Amino acid sequence: MSLTLYWSRGSCALASHLLLEQVGAPYEAVRVDLAAGQQRSPEYLKLNPKGRVPALVTEHGILTETPAILQYVCQRFPEADMAPLGDPWALARFNSFNSYLCSTVHVAHAHRLRGTRWADDPVAIESMKRKVPQSVGDAFALIERELLAGPWVLGARKSACDFYLFTMSGWLESDGVDPKQFPRVLEHRDRLAADLVVAKVVAIENAKA
Repeated sequence: MSLTLYWSRGSCALASHLLLEQVGAPYEAVRVDLAAGQQRSPEYLKLNPKGRVPALVTEHGILTETPAILQYVCQRFPEADMAPLGDPWALARFNSFNSYLCSTVHVAHAHRLRGTRWADDPVAIESMKRKVPQSVGDAFALIERELLAGPWVLGARKSACDFYLFTMSGWLESDGVDPKQFPRVLEHRDRLAADLVVAKVVAIENAKA
């Protein structure tokens, strides 16, 4: 059965889109127009009650949350070797990194545009926005210093973690963070941007804007 990925431009769904293309999965990519509110439509909420992307339709059911989708695709297509599936410690590190991006980096980023998730007071919302360059910058300082083994996230071999980091690092400028502060992260981003698979998917997403 072909998989169906629901994505939106500029979202974390890019990581899943990149991985599906990398592993050669049979899939369809369906854009959800967030600006038009399609994520809140009855049709999409029936598919994903969270009203967010990504969502991956499989023959077993519907998966949401990027870390879960990434591991599922890696296990579904093990021959692509996009996760250290045979090593419990390395796989735990894989999930630890992806969980940090999901639970800490993405949340810090979301305070810039989606402060109403956490507060109703306009003053509090503006305060959250002002904090984003610091909170996102602090998170990337940790990645630069401790979590990016080099040349890839987990070391010598590329993994799904790299597509997720590429996605998140693409938001640095819009979050008011100068990526030049993080030369290893920036080099990682530039190297992946030049990858043919990455360039293909980025072009597809930009073309459907």
